[in-house]
Amino acid sequence: MTQEQLYQNILKKQSFLCVGLDTDPAKMPASLGGDLFAFNRAIIDATAQYAIAFKPNLAFYEVQGVKGYKAFEDTIAYIRQNYPDIFIIADAKRGDIGNTSRMYARSFFETLDVDALTIAPYMGEDSITPFLDYPGKWVIVLALTSNKGSRDFQFICDQQGTPLFEHVLNKTQQWADAGKMMYVVGATQGEMFKRIREIIPNHFLLVPGVGAQGGSLEEVARYGMNSRCGLIVNSSRGIIHASSDDDFALVAAQKAQAMQQQMAALL
Repeated sequence: MTQEQLYQNILKKQSFLCVGLDTDPAKMPASLGGDLFAFNRAIIDATAQYAIAFKPNLAFYEVQGVKGYKAFEDTIAYIRQNYPDIFIIADAKRGDIGNTSRMYARSFFETLDVDALTIAPYMGEDSITPFLDYPGKWVIVLALTSNKGSRDFQFICDQQGTPLFEHVLNKTQQWADAGKMMYVVGATQGEMFKRIREIIPNHFLLVPGVGAQGGSLEEVARYGMNSRCGLIVNSSRGIIHASSDDDFALVAAQKAQAMQQQMAALL
């Protein structure tokens, strides 16, 4: 999917919502018997009209072993077949030496056929460039995250006072343009979006942390939106596990619709 196609879908749906599929069996209704794919399918069908992206988080599937990975595969295939306009992000946070990264790239972009993959940049250029060899596929680099521990490394400054996350933004731009690379910036970072937009004015930002983690959608839009929106805002638990009863899909649709309506006003 190209940057223009993504932008046009945002305009069409009046939404920049990504529904995070962090599917937790402990929060699913007992009637599903722990069937991750059945849960995801219901959530996808209920929320696809309000979302421009889905983001299955691989950790929630790997923990279930083979059956969990099968549910991950089936989820991606279901979205691809039934909602071809939806942008699929595999939240796997890969990043390793070049040979290993090439295998990861083949796994996610060839075998699974997702549109984008989250990447940890700590190991540098040769850990990221193998993912950039696929036309129409995206690398989403962790830049400034929403968790409390982001302060441990991401804000460490050099002698000129430049924090590490700014070095990540500046350096990675040398490897790909705004048509192939996005950045993760947590919603809880608030006014830091203003500084980030000075460095990367044209890139899409994947923004977790709205909802359960306390980030403000209005603040994200105020400081992070550019002339072509430039935002993909993720909500996971706040939508998919808003109810643990048999009405979970209906409640998820209501939560997604409410966010879409907020986004339409902000657009």
